Amino acid sequence: MNAATSNPAPGRAGAPRMRPWRFVMAFGTVSLLMDFVYEGARSVTGPLLASLGASALVVGVVTGVGEAAALVLRLGSGPLADRTRRFWAWTIAGYALTAVTVPFLGLAGTLGVASALVIAERVGKAVRSPAKDTLLSHATAATGRGRGFAVHEAMDQIGALIGPLTVAGVLAATGGDYAPALGVLAAPGVLALALLVWLRLRVPDPAAYEAPDTPEPSAAPEARAVVAGSRPLPRAFWLYAGFSAATLAGFATFGVLSYHVVERQLLSAAAVPVLYAAAMAADAVAALATGWAYDRYGARTLAVLPLLAAAVPVLAFTDTLAAVVAGALLWGAAMGVQESTLRATVADLVPPGRRATAYGLFAAVVGAATLVGGVLAGALYAYSVPVLITVTIAIQAAALLLLALTRPRRG
Repeated sequence: MNAATSNPAPGRAGAPRMRPWRFVMAFGTVSLLMDFVYEGARSVTGPLLASLGASALVVGVVTGVGEAAALVLRLGSGPLADRTRRFWAWTIAGYALTAVTVPFLGLAGTLGVASALVIAERVGKAVRSPAKDTLLSHATAATGRGRGFAVHEAMDQIGALIGPLTVAGVLAATGGDYAPALGVLAAPGVLALALLVWLRLRVPDPAAYEAPDTPEPSAAPEARAVVAGSRPLPRAFWLYAGFSAATLAGFATFGVLSYHVVERQLLSAAAVPVLYAAAMAADAVAALATGWAYDRYGARTLAVLPLLAAAVPVLAFTDTLAAVVAGALLWGAAMGVQESTLRATVADLVPPGRRATAYGLFAAVVGAATLVGGVLAGALYAYSVPVLITVTIAIQAAALLLLALTRPRRG
């Protein structure tokens, strides 16, 4: 039994009024606009914090805590979304929190306030992501998991490309003033929220996209949801979460990377968003490529993630601009795999009735690893770049071994 049994079949009241691919594209447009907002802000997080007196360790801790908050807090938001079944409400609330916090980041006058806003923006992602991924997973059951999540991620990255370039342009025009550079990001945030509300009215119950199991006649929808929610998560899911955590524990944040290029005077603060935009372009390409490969070859495609993560510090933390750019592009490609194919695999491992919970738990596990990765990268960067490179390679080698041992299979 799964949660899809409690949803109306096509043709009943509440059924989707658009095709699965159109839903994926419309949801992708929402993500495009919101990536415009928060990726524009994230592209200058390192230099912004540094301008307020942050050290490399502080940047690593703040960005690591922010990413961990975006992931670990889903431990609560995921199960709550499954219990309440109010996936749209959680999605809209999370996007609204991000849309509100980002424009104020440029007005922060102290390191403490700026750090709090950076983390608050990531909390918005924690609120929305399990519910959002669950809504999207229903439509990708019809489009193909890998392709559906990959197209959504690629549209994300269009916004992630435009946002940093916009911030870079405003910074250049204003002589490095962060207030207007981040203030312009309010407009796409408002548009995204309006589109999201419209989409919710058009498709109130995306679970109808996913073919339901035959329900038991005596079971009320609420009872069926409780039964589905009481199932333990599959063992394969936990093994897969272990692999994901291992590889992300050895993955540096862009905050540390951008701190490096500015402190070594390889790029100006205004040029950093351009580098980030290029990384987001690599993200989109990698998401599409690995999404297609996942639908065809399965989870073995994920072996590319530790390889990419291991190569990032080898190139990114040098004093050669060309190598740093190459490292940033590999960082973006690794993010593309992380944000698309890793999520698609979860949907294939867990039935619909437990999917938001699974996304929340999965994010909590990898969130703890992300915090370790951010702090580790910042601390080791301050201590010794060669040691940082060696530790990263060792962690990613262990992750590859764990992937070979767990062999996650699609349900």
